[in-house]
Amino acid sequence: MKKVLDISPLKVAVFDWDNTLAESRSTLVYAVNQVLPQYGLDPWEKVCHKRNPDLSFRDNFPLIFGKNADEAYEKYAQIYLQNVRRFISAFPKTHEVLAFLKNHGVKLMIMTNKDRRLLEYELPLLFDPDLFDNIVCGHEAQADKPDGNHLIFTLKDVMKPAEICPESVWVIGDSSVDSRCAQNAGARAIRIGQPIFGQTEQAQKNVLYFDSFVDFYENLLLSERI
Repeated sequence: MKKVLDISPLKVAVFDWDNTLAESRSTLVYAVNQVLPQYGLDPWEKVCHKRNPDLSFRDNFPLIFGKNADEAYEKYAQIYLQNVRRFISAFPKTHEVLAFLKNHGVKLMIMTNKDRRLLEYELPLLFDPDLFDNIVCGHEAQADKPDGNHLIFTLKDVMKPAEICPESVWVIGDSSVDSRCAQNAGARAIRIGQPIFGQTEQAQKNVLYFDSFVDFYENLLLSERI
């Protein structure tokens, strides 16, 4: 049985977006599969091995599309924006988790390597943007996740780097990129579900794993009894 989390010292909960708060993979795969054939490339399922898992989806375009990366990304972004409304969804109990933390005085933030143009369009489709005290997207900090500077930049208006610790700051995401960013900055790393691209990996040390937001929410409810 997982150790029940103690939320009493928690000040900030920082969430990843893709495959954490939002099921956006369906839109991503649909959109990129409309673009790949235009450059004579195989479907995403056959070319995704070329990606670097430590880079954002956008920053992987040069590895897949080569010199056509910028042009291909613009085509992808337009198709994504045109179709995300019909594909995107929130995972069960995400709203309840956010409400629980907000009601306990915890600041909520989003930290993602995603293009802000896409994030700002899709965020209101699932959540009230006013729930979040700060949102930081890709290329806005000195370095993106998994670099700890992404988290330090996200928290800069509420605490100094030396104040970040596992008790005061949680980083909730679906991948090792999120967990390593948290650990690199001194925060608690919490993993929900499986990585967006389904890669297998060994469990990371000092990372708390939950099967789903349902599992995470049940743990938070138990924390009130501590």
